[in-house]
Amino acid sequence: MKSSLRKKLLWLLFASKGGATRMRLLEEIKERPGNTYELSRRLRLNYRTVKYHLELMQEHGLVERVGEGYGAVYTLADELEESWGGA
Repeated sequence: MKSSLRKKLLWLLFASKGGATRMRLLEEIKERPGNTYELSRRLRLNYRTVKYHLELMQEHGLVERVGEGYGAVYTLADELEESWGGA
């Protein structure tokens, strides 16, 4: 795992508020990608909360958004998926 990815993960998942929620989202996306609504329903989280965390993780390169609008699906970013699979 690259140093920059490791630093982002440490900060986003362990050193900042909301890290536990982001970890749950990443684990769910790894198992089954989905749109914001689907992820919020599966994890029983508020839609706006999920949207906020997905946008933050996309901004930092942890997830990728595939498609446009409401139905856009979130997947793990390639680098994270490769690193996760190698762990």
